[in-house]
Amino acid sequence: MMDETDLTAIPRLATKAMLRHDSVRDVELLLLPERVVLLNKSGATILALCDGSRTVRQVVAQLEQDFEAADLANDVMTFLQDARGRGWVVVT
Repeated sequence: MMDETDLTAIPRLATKAMLRHDSVRDVELLLLPERVVLLNKSGATILALCDGSRTVRQVVAQLEQDFEAADLANDVMTFLQDARGRGWVVVT
C-alpha cells in the first residue's frame, strides 16, 4: 500500500471534504460534514493541488515553482500525513 511519504502517490481530497474561500473574511476553509477547518495559505494551496491527477512529487514541484522555493518535499509530506490522518485527504 502506498502512502503520502511516497512521491509517486496520488493524493486527493476526501469525498466528504470541500475547499472554499470565504471572501467576507478573506480566509480559506476546508468544509467537512461535522466541522469547518480554517486553513493557512500554504495548507489551502497544497490541498487545492490534491485533485487526484498529480503525484506528491508533482504537487511539490508546482509549489516550489509557484512560491519560488526549494526543498518543500518534507514540509508537503508532513502536511499530507497530517491531513490524511485527519481524513481530509486520501492517497492512491
